[in-house]
Amino acid sequence: MAFGTVARASKRFQAFDLLATLVVVIRHDGTIVFANSALEDALGTSRRTLEGAALGNFFVDAGTLRTAIDGARTNDFATLRYEAQLRRGTQEPLPVQVTLAQTDRKAELLLEMSPQEQQVRQDREVRLLDQAQANKELIRNLAHEIKNPLGGIRGAAQLLQMEIESRDLIEYTQVIIHEADRLQSLVDRLLAPHRRPHVVGDVNIHEVCERVRSVLLAEFPHDLEVERDFDPSIPEFRGDREQLIQATLNIAHNAAQALAERRAAGDARITFRTRIARQVILNKQWWRLALELHVIDNGPGVPDSIKDRIFYPLVSGREGGTGLGLTLAQTFVQQHHGVIECDSVPGRTDFTILIPLP
Repeated sequence: MAFGTVARASKRFQAFDLLATLVVVIRHDGTIVFANSALEDALGTSRRTLEGAALGNFFVDAGTLRTAIDGARTNDFATLRYEAQLRRGTQEPLPVQVTLAQTDRKAELLLEMSPQEQQVRQDREVRLLDQAQANKELIRNLAHEIKNPLGGIRGAAQLLQMEIESRDLIEYTQVIIHEADRLQSLVDRLLAPHRRPHVVGDVNIHEVCERVRSVLLAEFPHDLEVERDFDPSIPEFRGDREQLIQATLNIAHNAAQALAERRAAGDARITFRTRIARQVILNKQWWRLALELHVIDNGPGVPDSIKDRIFYPLVSGREGGTGLGLTLAQTFVQQHHGVIECDSVPGRTDFTILIPLP
């Protein structure tokens, strides 16, 4: 293909470089006319190398692609979807969902490929978002339903305590008052993230990590190692610093408590790792850049029985836990248009905070 033709094609399709999905435009003979930057990254091959090459060379099964092209060429369908695998040099093939459609020029076809792992992740994020919204409504309704009768119970116990003289009976009323106060505190914690205003300012994520690290080391000064693995190129961004400190602290503190056996053995470790993610879809929106903050521990892992429910309110894997820490953390991060993900196996648990960057 002549250089001028390549340049014109690249200019005509340059909008596809904004997409996170893999996009390629081909002729009916399978020759690549244009490949977007996401496909370049996925294949580890430059656009100059891809354009003019046969697309079938990059598929594990080129026969299915050929059949799809023939069907489009003979107008058997307007759009076709199927699953395939992309070759990536020495790496494992990449499973993708292929959507093949005709362009405005009859001699060209457009293929959009979504990595299946990316699709799974997007589906999971949608579920988390829906779950968080349902949790928010449940918490608000439940808290308000508890709050009013709770005040009445406490007030009645106080009045009763003023009328009785028996020390044994007073102890009972004090138990009622104490438990009412404890439930009131729980209700306040449930409502806290919905009451507190979102205070936006410039946030340095490494300052957030250092603050959390100092709190952890103050509580576990002798038996916990807290490592840093920072990417210094990550820019400041607009956000609520205190909310992000609280979200990170809730995750890290859970990790430190889960490391009880490791702390006793003297090899407990938590790592804060920051990285830049590129071309990320968060909450159904595409972002060119996103912050990745990993909180990694070498503990026993999240119990299988609660892995799918760890962000639900009042779900805890620790005896005596309230099950609010991760729920509040997820709420705070979602207020920054982000999400928290968890990947856990025995010996390594990785909570990842993803927040879009401008």
